[in-house]
Amino acid sequence: MKRIIELNVNGIVHELAVEPNAVLADVLREDLRLVGVKKGCDDGDCGACSVLCDGKVIPSCTTLACEVEGKKIVTIEGVKQGDQLHPVQQAFVDCFAVQCGFCTPGMILAIIALLDENPDPTEEEMRDYLRGNICRCTGYTKIIDAVNEAKELLKQQKEGQA
Repeated sequence: MKRIIELNVNGIVHELAVEPNAVLADVLREDLRLVGVKKGCDDGDCGACSVLCDGKVIPSCTTLACEVEGKKIVTIEGVKQGDQLHPVQQAFVDCFAVQCGFCTPGMILAIIALLDENPDPTEEEMRDYLRGNICRCTGYTKIIDAVNEAKELLKQQKEGQA
């Protein structure tokens, strides 16, 4: 029997009827048509389905939609600011950190969470934080370059607001 829940996704509250065992990834992709959430492993191991839940990275493929009711969910579709890319998205473009693109949304969300938590991580901290996100194309070098670029872009953005 379906249950009515309210999900706050990308700043919009959606009232949805979901099965009690519906995983967040399916609800986001099928009900809300937010296809930036990718389904890779269905075990929470690859990071392709990553979303932010109250600012923390979670695997949406192993999280029940009912579990996140009342929390703020952000998908890749919700990070750009108007017509302007989020600094992490821009860094991915600038550093050519996108190959096939399958892991990119989850990678970007993980990096946003990392830089919110630690604005100046070392390369070792970056690699440690990203180990839950699998990329089969880049070898991670360009992704680490993008994190370093994003650090600078975010710093400049904060200095411009001060």
